[in-house]
Amino acid sequence: MIGNEMNRAAKQLVSGNQGHLSKAYERILNLTDLTIRVQKRSSFLREILRWRDLIAALYISEEPDIGDHNDAFRVLLLFTPVAAEQIPYVIPDSS
Repeated sequence: MIGNEMNRAAKQLVSGNQGHLSKAYERILNLTDLTIRVQKRSSFLREILRWRDLIAALYISEEPDIGDHNDAFRVLLLFTPVAAEQIPYVIPDSS
């Protein structure tokens, strides 16, 4: 679900719709907070908290950068091997 919202946020970021982008980041933060509340593994908890800080920085940024957003999205997908396989399909290659 967090990945779905990251994908929606990327579309809003490209279209320049700041209002919808802000709402998407709010949903991402809320879903992340719910994930944090139920997390038992301390190593994953530490990493997801760090990742949340990246999203919070994008949320408060006046002009979030699509590259920073894609980097955060890539890190989220790398949390699990199955999700990592989706990177070529959901994140444009920056090279």
